[in-house]
Amino acid sequence: MTTKEVNQKAVVQETKSVAERHGPQFIPKLKGKKVIIRMISGGQPITGTIEGYNPQEILLQTAKGQLLVFKHAIATIEIVDEPKGYRADI
Repeated sequence: MTTKEVNQKAVVQETKSVAERHGPQFIPKLKGKKVIIRMISGGQPITGTIEGYNPQEILLQTAKGQLLVFKHAIATIEIVDEPKGYRADI
C-alpha cells in the first residue's frame, strides 16, 4: 500500500468517526417540510420549506423567495403542524 492510499484510508476513517460522534442527523428528515426557524439574534421567525442543506447552511423557500440560513445562527427549528384530521398519503 502506498503512502497516498494510507492517507486516503485515514481520511475516510476520520470522516466516519466524525459522523459517528455527531449521531443521527435530523435535517435530512425535514427536507421538503414547512418549518419555522428562530434565529439566535432574535427578530421575526422565518417560515418556509427546506429545499436543501449542507454542513453549514440550510436553503429555505419562503413566500418572498429563497433564503440561505447559516446553521450556526439558528436557535430553533420547529416543524409546522399539519391541520387536525390531516392524513399523510402513505
